[in-house]
Amino acid sequence: MPIASFRRPALLAAASGAVLLVAGAGAAQAQNAPGSATSVDDIVVTGTRVANRSRLDTVAPVDVVTAEALEQRGTTELAAQLAATVPALNFPRPSATDGTDSIRPATLRGQGPDQTLVLVNGLRRHQTALVNLNGSVGRGSSAVDLNAIPSTAVERIEVLRDGAAAQYGSDAIAGVINLRLREAREGGGASVTYGSYVTDFTGFYGREGDIRDGDTVTVSAWQGFGLGQDGFLTASVEYRDRDSTNRSDINPTLGRVTGGQGDAAVEDLSAYLNAGLPLGNGWEAYGWAGYQQRDASAAAFYRTPTDNAQNPDYGSGRKYPNGYLPYILTDTTDWTAAGGLRGEAGGWAIDVNLGYGSNKIEFGAENTMNPTYGINGQTSFDAGSLEYGQLVFGADAARQFDLGWAGPLNVAVGLEARRETYKIGAGEEASYARGPVLTAGGTALSWGSRGFTGFTPSNEIDEDRSNVGVYLDLEGEVVENLTLSGALRYENYSDFGDNVSGKIAGRYDFNPHFAIRGALSTGFRAPSLQQQYYTQTAVLYINNVPYETGTYPSVSDVGLALGGTALEAETSVNYSLGFVVRNGPFELTADAYRIDIDDRIILSETLTGSNTAAPGSNAKTIFDLLAPYGATAARFFINGVDTETTGLDVVARYRAETSVGHRLDFTLAGNVNDFKVTKTPMTQTGVLPTPTSLFGRQAVTRFEEGTPPWKVVFQTDWEAQRLGGTFRLTGYGDVLAAGATEATDLQLGDALVADVEARYRFNDRVTVSVGADNILDQYPRQSLRENNTTSAFPFSNFSPYGFNGRFVYGRLAVKW
Repeated sequence: MPIASFRRPALLAAASGAVLLVAGAGAAQAQNAPGSATSVDDIVVTGTRVANRSRLDTVAPVDVVTAEALEQRGTTELAAQLAATVPALNFPRPSATDGTDSIRPATLRGQGPDQTLVLVNGLRRHQTALVNLNGSVGRGSSAVDLNAIPSTAVERIEVLRDGAAAQYGSDAIAGVINLRLREAREGGGASVTYGSYVTDFTGFYGREGDIRDGDTVTVSAWQGFGLGQDGFLTASVEYRDRDSTNRSDINPTLGRVTGGQGDAAVEDLSAYLNAGLPLGNGWEAYGWAGYQQRDASAAAFYRTPTDNAQNPDYGSGRKYPNGYLPYILTDTTDWTAAGGLRGEAGGWAIDVNLGYGSNKIEFGAENTMNPTYGINGQTSFDAGSLEYGQLVFGADAARQFDLGWAGPLNVAVGLEARRETYKIGAGEEASYARGPVLTAGGTALSWGSRGFTGFTPSNEIDEDRSNVGVYLDLEGEVVENLTLSGALRYENYSDFGDNVSGKIAGRYDFNPHFAIRGALSTGFRAPSLQQQYYTQTAVLYINNVPYETGTYPSVSDVGLALGGTALEAETSVNYSLGFVVRNGPFELTADAYRIDIDDRIILSETLTGSNTAAPGSNAKTIFDLLAPYGATAARFFINGVDTETTGLDVVARYRAETSVGHRLDFTLAGNVNDFKVTKTPMTQTGVLPTPTSLFGRQAVTRFEEGTPPWKVVFQTDWEAQRLGGTFRLTGYGDVLAAGATEATDLQLGDALVADVEARYRFNDRVTVSVGADNILDQYPRQSLRENNTTSAFPFSNFSPYGFNGRFVYGRLAVKW
């Protein structure tokens, strides 16, 4: 944890009323006091352990996004709000990807969602229990769910765009996102936001005209309370109810819309508490707690009237005469609580803290069936659960020493100990079992709840691990205008062993207006428990013999038979070089980077075989390998992909103050990112007579071209007495949605998305806002007709701005 955070000029720095616009944001801001170098809110604690370091004085690039900046668009999802501000961050909207529909991952600088570390008030945030398994950005990862934290609880977000594993430990390969919670001992606010998609959609198969769906209501509020003479307790609550959207086209065979491609229907309730209390003698107690319950329902694949039963007297042909669209339910419960003490002892700034977080997902399926239970079987199922827990203890100390340099040397040392748990719970029997109806019309029936097959008792696990890390962090102005920093961290994990990471960085200020900065670091990401132990299987019968197919741990019997090995840590080397320009109201930062990652952990291709294959064929060999374990198809997690990423981040901003109450801000920020896969894994020698790729062309293309090669955000904000407004243009580079073959690849095309918001302030307390995200109703390119014969999925899940069209909204905000 950045222990410098306790050295704020006052305990309630964020409650002083100052609001700062930051690089890439676009919010209203308070002016610095005359003659002051920075405002209180200009101080950052991410990426440095030196107290009172401003965001433009850091040795590594840090974006700061205020709560007000997050609010100035229609979406109320924290991750979507942040992606609108930070060009290096992307947050797509996948559909028909099981739990990923409602727990969507974000990516920074094109890296995996689990390669960005997320902190809350400087403490490591727990991951979600979900493993992203299907065709979406972040396939194979388990990331932090940013949307589990209500934006109303957040005062500001600091985004460190640099490798920082040596400072913070595992996962900080692409960078660090630090959410700093709201701090206030008085005052409060509330808002109601209502919006819906109002769009004109034209499909290839006849669906066209105006569509209105996705109605979303968000009610949020926060209130500050005093604790003692100087302490605070800030309570935040948010409720959101969002209807589903649907952009499936007319099914040309049936003459009606049968698919459900779009956003999941979601209802969630979140509550957060954040507190701080001075104890005397320079010591302070602090802590926070958070809770979210999210219930989501997402469409799966449409099943035809004769699904699994050619004879209409059996199975789905009789139960659902017109076919059916199953829905996958993901009910998520997220808890977090943390607390600590910080102060000074013996000249050292001390911070000791303990935090716990858990994420549990209960899966279900409805409007569906298990065909083997016949026409009288149930239509909804409990499909099992995933649960992840994390307990973290941290102890940090920092002190400045005068060595006769141009500035003091800041020395920080610390320890972090962590225990993680992971569980899989089985669903009810009918969600995975084979019922009494084995065939219909001579055709063997599939079994398990259609849309999402339940976890079986053989899938159940209860695993844990622990790790301890220690670090040394040095930073100081060695000679006038030259600041150098270095960090070294040692980690020991109970499952895969040790890791040592290091970082050196420097900055030289030629004058008050221009500086250069750069860094070189090594990093790592430990294999998650989810990647090590996740398993989900379904049973298929071949010649009346049961065989399993699905995802297996790499060290299971099935995984070992195909060449799986124990997972090891990913390792990385990060390089960065950039400059900072500032002159009065103008500021410009540009940072080039390169990220080399070895042994990335990926989800393999599904290896499958057939008992009818020709003797000696590769498929027959795979079948023979799997048959002794009762399996016929398998995939597993494995190390072995190497990647190289080069890119550039640029942020420019100009602020014009014309008179009291009048303000005009311009922000232009962009990211260019080139991602290359340089090595992919093959089956081990001796496993198969012919080497087989475990990471094929489609998977490689998703890595290299599944996120925009460039993204640019231009935003202007203005305030004039009671009126205000925001105008934003976001440009996205052409994304390639990889198909099964090159012939089915789809270029989504460059895109320019415009957002606009107008505000009217009745008085100091009440503000009304109206606006539209994607006001020009921009859509990505649709799939070719020959590649979308059922019209169920006209759009790609890799569209960086989704495929719902224009979102129109209004907001009423009150503060007191």
